[in-house]
Amino acid sequence: MGASGQTDAPEQSITVTDNRTGKTIVIPIENNSIPATAFKKLEKPKSENGSEREEDEIEAGLRVFDPGFMNTAVIQSRISFIDGTKGILRYRGYPIEVLSEKSNYLESSYLLLYGELPNAAQYKLFENEILHHTMVHRDLTEIIGSFRFDSHPMAILTSGLAALSAYSPDANPSLQGQNLFTRGTVESFQTMDKQIFRIIGKVSTLASMAYRIRQGRPFVTPPAGMSYTESFLYMLDHLNEPNYRPHPTLVKALDVLFLLHADHELNCSTASVLQVGSSLVDPYSAMASGCAALFGPLHGGANEAVIRMLISIGSPKNVPSFIEKVKRKEVVLSGFGHRIYKTSDPRSTIIRKIAEEVFAVTGKDELLETALTLRDHALKDEYFVKRSLYPNVDFFSGLIYRAMGFPLDFFPVLFAVPRITGWLAHWRQMMLQKGGVKIWRPRQLYVGEGEREYQSILERGEDNKAQLGSQPTKVPHNSSKRTFIARSKL
Repeated sequence: MGASGQTDAPEQSITVTDNRTGKTIVIPIENNSIPATAFKKLEKPKSENGSEREEDEIEAGLRVFDPGFMNTAVIQSRISFIDGTKGILRYRGYPIEVLSEKSNYLESSYLLLYGELPNAAQYKLFENEILHHTMVHRDLTEIIGSFRFDSHPMAILTSGLAALSAYSPDANPSLQGQNLFTRGTVESFQTMDKQIFRIIGKVSTLASMAYRIRQGRPFVTPPAGMSYTESFLYMLDHLNEPNYRPHPTLVKALDVLFLLHADHELNCSTASVLQVGSSLVDPYSAMASGCAALFGPLHGGANEAVIRMLISIGSPKNVPSFIEKVKRKEVVLSGFGHRIYKTSDPRSTIIRKIAEEVFAVTGKDELLETALTLRDHALKDEYFVKRSLYPNVDFFSGLIYRAMGFPLDFFPVLFAVPRITGWLAHWRQMMLQKGGVKIWRPRQLYVGEGEREYQSILERGEDNKAQLGSQPTKVPHNSSKRTFIARSKL
């Protein structure tokens, strides 16, 4: 009992006993987490009989094994909060539902980056700076223009972001000093902000260039007097029409989609940016690494997979048979479930409303009824309910992009353009964290061979136990018959 007669609060700690040695340690709990390094105290002397493997490093203490970071926090953050059980997403404390209704992409970007919503003067400065930095170097247009017409737009965008590094030596800590972004001076913040303005501004231009390569169309100079998303749509579609302006409904829909995709805590691409950024590489290279991570079908390509799935289903009448195939694990269900959300994805509800507004302008996508039928069946089926397989953000966003006329392989680009803000916000936070930047260097559990004795190549003989994947495979080459005949005579 405390002095006031009330029950004392429980101690914020856990007690761990190593049953191998009987050693007990007390680990403090802070923010409902414990430091993984505390387990290094549970070291154990080697047994005299040598039963432990040298590679297990038992004398260095326990390591925490967590494949895929299923329950490991690697950074403290103030940027976005997700409650997967309750279906909550907040940017800096603001519910995503409120921001999608009252804010816009650039204002929410300011919020993610600097921690507060801007006043009128702050927003004007931020918007003007970003729109002022949409032009790219002439040489970069030649680099982008050298890609094949059928190149994947994400490959072009990733390459373009990486190339920007070569045109910004003032942003490279390798050239300007390791504390370029961390010294905390006015000049340091100015340098950091300049790169943020450049990257947000230029990524939309690079994306539009990647889009127009396919049509063989010339690149469009970023326009003046338009909002960020309106300017992006203009650069995608403008030919030579006088006084051309994108449709306001599509501009608004894309702006909300950009807002919803701006950040999502420590996802794969954001973790990639921080992993690479922790080496103090320039921000352009770090952003390119995030773009590369987003390229993968398990991340940025998910909404594309939804459309391909719906196309394969065909019509609503085929949904029941498709559902049964999913249960038998014969086909993959895309657009349902989430690594974090265990009920509903709050972004999917917002996107469903946007879809109706877009379809009113473009006409309904013929796949919509198939999508709605699939959703209704899945929400009622115990198999999916028990596994928390509810529609996620990718389920309807792909339908909107398709209705707006975007090709499937451009969907990940439409994800990358707004997510650049989240990457920058997390990168900036890491640059400014107390104690400085610590390079990310995960540990591993080595389970391979122990020390082995080297044999010369003549002593090794043939490996009769070789299995597929344990040695190189013979790769077919696309040489012409003439080339093959010529080589065979050598």
